Amino acid sequence: MVNAKQILLSGDRTKAVRLRVINKAELAKANAATRRLAKAQAFEAGAGALLALASPDGDVTEWLVGAPAADADPFTLGAISSKLPAGTYAFKATPDQAQLVALGWALELYRYDPFRPTNAKDVRLVLPEGVNAAQLYRDVDAAFLVRDLINTPANLLGPDELEQAARKLAKAHGAKFSVTTGAKLAKQFPLIHVVGDASPRRPRLIDFTWGNPRHPKVTLVGKGVCFDTGGLDIKPSSGMLIMKKDMGGAATVLGLAQMLMDAELPIRLRVLIPAVENSIAGSAFRPGDVFKTRKGLTVEIGNTDAEGRLVLAEALTLADEDKPDLLIDMATLTGAARVALGPDLPPFYTDDAKLAENILRHAAATNDPLWQLPLWKPYYSMIETPIADLNNAGQGGFAGSITAALFLKRFVDQAKSYAHFDIFGWAPNAKPGRPKGGEAQALRACFAVIAERFAK
Repeated sequence: MVNAKQILLSGDRTKAVRLRVINKAELAKANAATRRLAKAQAFEAGAGALLALASPDGDVTEWLVGAPAADADPFTLGAISSKLPAGTYAFKATPDQAQLVALGWALELYRYDPFRPTNAKDVRLVLPEGVNAAQLYRDVDAAFLVRDLINTPANLLGPDELEQAARKLAKAHGAKFSVTTGAKLAKQFPLIHVVGDASPRRPRLIDFTWGNPRHPKVTLVGKGVCFDTGGLDIKPSSGMLIMKKDMGGAATVLGLAQMLMDAELPIRLRVLIPAVENSIAGSAFRPGDVFKTRKGLTVEIGNTDAEGRLVLAEALTLADEDKPDLLIDMATLTGAARVALGPDLPPFYTDDAKLAENILRHAAATNDPLWQLPLWKPYYSMIETPIADLNNAGQGGFAGSITAALFLKRFVDQAKSYAHFDIFGWAPNAKPGRPKGGEAQALRACFAVIAERFAK
C-alpha cells in the first residue's frame, strides 16, 4: 500500500512544477501568448481543466488549473492529481483550502490493484504552506487502510484475516489484544455465535485496548460481517455483489484507532469487532428463533438479513459494561439509510446534543459529510414482539435506519455519551478524492471530535 509520505512531500517547492489556479476572468486578462495557447487547446478555465505552459526549449514550467466554483466539493482542486503526468508539483493555496486540497490530491491517487497492476503514475505534491502535515498523513494512511480492507474480496478476508489485520495494528502500537471464540463465545456472546455458526470460517469477538487506564475511556465498536448472504432470508444475487463491504464498520474503526494511537491522544482506547460471516447451512439461525443476549434481553429473529444489529448488540453490551466516556459504533447497517440519504451522506444517531453539534461541525470542516437522524422513541413499537423483548426487524418496512438505531440503543445504558453511525462504506461512482469502491466514511469527523474532546 502506498503511504501518504510517498505522495505528499515536505520538500523544496522551488524544484516543483507550479500549479496556478485561474478563473475565466483571469484568463481573459492573461498575456497574448497564453490566450492563444488556451484558445488552440480549447482551455476555458473550467473547473479542474488543465493547460501546460512551456519554456522556449519545451520544458513545462507551469500548469494552469481551472478554478472550481465556490460551492464545489472541496476535493475538486486536489483531484487533478489523477490527470497530471508524473512529476512533483506545488500549489499556492489559501490557508483555508490548503489542507483539503492536499487531502483530495492524495485520496484521488488511491488504487486497489493487487490483481491487476495499474502502473500508477508517480505524482507528488509539495505540501502548501499552512498544512498540518502530521494530521494530513494520518488522514490519508487511515483512509487507505480502510479502503484496502473493504476492497479485499471476501475469499481473502474472512473473520480470521480481519482478526490478523486488527492484531497487526494492535501490535504496531503496543496494544493489549484478545479474541473470544468457540464455546466461550457461544456462552458469553450468544448472538455473535449464532449469526456466524453456519460458516466454516468461525465467528469471534476481537478486543484490544491501548493507552493509560486512568485516562478517559473511548470505545469503538465496528460491525465485522465479512460477507453477508442474508442467511436463510437470502439476498438476491444483485444484493450480494458488494457484500464484501459489510465489514466496513470494522474497517473504519480500525482506521480510526490507527489515527488515535498515532496521535498519542490521552485516552484509554478500546476496540471491539464482532467478526462473522452470515452464511447458509444446516446450523444457520432461522426466522422466528428466539435468543437470550449477553445483556439478558431476548430477541426474536424477524429477518436473518438483519444480522448486523445482532452482533453489534453483544459487543455494545460488553463495551457498555466498562462505562466508557464515549462509545461509538460504526456499521454498514441498513439499506434504509441509503434510501433516505444516498450513498454519500451517512446518518448518525445520538441523544447527546453537544456531541451531535460537534460531529456536524467537524464533518463540515473535514469534508466528511454526515447527517443527524432522530432516535424517535415512539418507533420502538415497530420492533416489539409478543414473545420476546425485541424483534430484530422492524414491522411494515418504515424507518428502517431509525428502528435499527433504536434496537442498538437498548444495549447501551451506562456509557456517558454514545453515537451510532449507519455508514455505507462504498463509493458506487467515482467523485473527487473518492475512487469507486471501498470508502472511509465518518473517519475524519470522528477523529476530530475525539481529538478536540480529549485534547492533551
